[in-house]
Amino acid sequence: MIASATGPMLYDFPLRTAGLVTGLALLLSHLWALWKGEETRAWLRGFPRSRTAGTILITLAAVWCTWIVYRMELGEFARFRTPLLVGIPVSAWLLWRYVEEFLAVRALGMLALLAAEPLLEAAFLRPEVSRLFLVSLVYLWIIGGMFLVGTPYLLRDAIAWVTSCRPRWNLAAVAGVAYGALLCLLSFGW
Repeated sequence: MIASATGPMLYDFPLRTAGLVTGLALLLSHLWALWKGEETRAWLRGFPRSRTAGTILITLAAVWCTWIVYRMELGEFARFRTPLLVGIPVSAWLLWRYVEEFLAVRALGMLALLAAEPLLEAAFLRPEVSRLFLVSLVYLWIIGGMFLVGTPYLLRDAIAWVTSCRPRWNLAAVAGVAYGALLCLLSFGW
C-alpha cells in the first residue's frame, strides 16, 4: 500500500491504469450503443425497474463497501468495524427486500460513488494538468450518483429523453466514444 500525505491509500491504482480503464469502459460501452442501438435502447428503458440488475448491482455495492470497511484504517472509529461489517450486508438485504422501486438505479448510484474513490486517489497530487479530464468526469459521477440514490426517477426520465430520438441517441453515443478515446490517449502521457 502506498502512503500519501493523508495516510495509507486504500487502492494501489496508477493514474495511467485509471485513465485507460475508464476510457476503455466509456469507449466500448458507447461503441456498443452505436452498433446495437435498438437493443441497447430497449434494455436501457427497462433498466430502472429491473429486479435482476438491481440484485446484481446492490450485491456488488455491498461486497465493495464491506471490503472497504474491512481494509480501511478507521482510526478512533475502529471499534465500529464489526458492527459495520455486519450492518452493510444486512442493509443491502433490507434494501433488496423492501426498496424494490428503482433498486437498480439506486445501486448504480452507490457504485458510482464507490468507483469515484480509486479514480480520485489515482489522480491525487499528480502534476499532469490533463488528469483533470478524468477528475472532472469523476466529479460528475459523484454528483450523478447522489442524485441516482436520492431521486432515481431522474435516470428513468433521462433515459426516456435520450432514447426517444435517434439523432439524440447517436450524439450521446458519439460523445461518449470521443471522451473515452480522449481519456485513453491522455493516459499514455501520464
